[in-house]
Amino acid sequence: MADTAAPRTGGDMRNYVLVTAAYWADTIVDGATRILVLFYFYELGYSPLKVALLFLFYEFFGIVTNLVGGYIAARRGLKATLFMGLGVQLLALAMLGLVPESWLVVPFVMASQALSGIAKDLTKMSSKSAVKLVVPEDSDSALYRWVAILTGSKNALKGVGFFIGGLLLTTVGFRTAILLLGALILTVLIVVSSLMRGGLGTTDKTAKFRHMFSNNRAVNMLAAARIFLFASRDVWFVVGLPVYLRTVLDWSFWEVGTLLAVWVIGYGIVQASAPRFIRSPDGSTATWLAFVLAAFPAGIAVALTLDLDPATVLVSGLIVFGLVFAFNSAVHSYLILAYAEGDKVAMNVGFYYMANAAGRLFGTVLSGALYQWQGLTACLWASAILVLGAGALSLLLPRTPVGELNP
Repeated sequence: MADTAAPRTGGDMRNYVLVTAAYWADTIVDGATRILVLFYFYELGYSPLKVALLFLFYEFFGIVTNLVGGYIAARRGLKATLFMGLGVQLLALAMLGLVPESWLVVPFVMASQALSGIAKDLTKMSSKSAVKLVVPEDSDSALYRWVAILTGSKNALKGVGFFIGGLLLTTVGFRTAILLLGALILTVLIVVSSLMRGGLGTTDKTAKFRHMFSNNRAVNMLAAARIFLFASRDVWFVVGLPVYLRTVLDWSFWEVGTLLAVWVIGYGIVQASAPRFIRSPDGSTATWLAFVLAAFPAGIAVALTLDLDPATVLVSGLIVFGLVFAFNSAVHSYLILAYAEGDKVAMNVGFYYMANAAGRLFGTVLSGALYQWQGLTACLWASAILVLGAGALSLLLPRTPVGELNP
């Protein structure tokens, strides 16, 4: 098996580089915007639950977008969904940066975040689906490496976005920061539209929306496990952890943003390096990684209950949780493309990332509610339970080597 074979066409590679660059830029902007919105509105006196609700539509419309976006990509091509994503992101930023400050109330910000979620998932689906277009069909190991690198780089750049968001909020303020991010997206949109030639992937004018709902058992089980896996991360990472660091430990915006940035960057680096440490993954790999992961949020919760130094416990616990979570996520990201049927890759990926968004939505709302109700420890116990759910569902994934599933 020649896993070092060249991409299928030079044109595909050129467009893939452009769509990936656009996805990277949007990822930085998305991470920065999330930190800006989180801290700006918390400092205005919003409760943790209200802050979580600001992201409710962001996650909910991610679910819708991955379904509808996969259908659009199948009929119109990945280039169309990429440009739609960048354009919608520009509109979302304009809603925050160009309107009177009196407009920045919960319903309006929720609407802006809904558009931002749509934009992020359109660009992500475009880039991740495009991987399968340029990797040789007979090379499972090459596909694993490419997916790991793309997923890892995305998360590393999201961490850079967290860092930039905290820095901009500290130095230039909320509105100016949003306008700077909008200028970056506008520049990317102009450059990519000028340089991209032809399309990206094939289109199927006969594709039906009902085809978005996969009848592939492996895809369905993986999507279900993905819901629980990502809910387990966001139930303590999205609202509970940053609010705890800011209010209980009295960390500054800069310190909290830097920690989250470094964690996500490190998480991305680990994802990108996953093929070096975990070879030929299958369903059993996803299963044991999930069960190992469950021990860490539970251990952090116990340590906090025992009144151990919270800063030390959280930072060290976050590192080991991120390490195992990154491996688990990298395996999932490879398996979805490996399980996906070649002519339905955009639809299968859209369905899978719909599940991903559903997990983030559930985890985000639960993070705000549990933190307000019982504090960070409750968020951590919920995380452990959710990871166990991901492991149980992963037991239903195929144990057959992936290459034998799609001969």
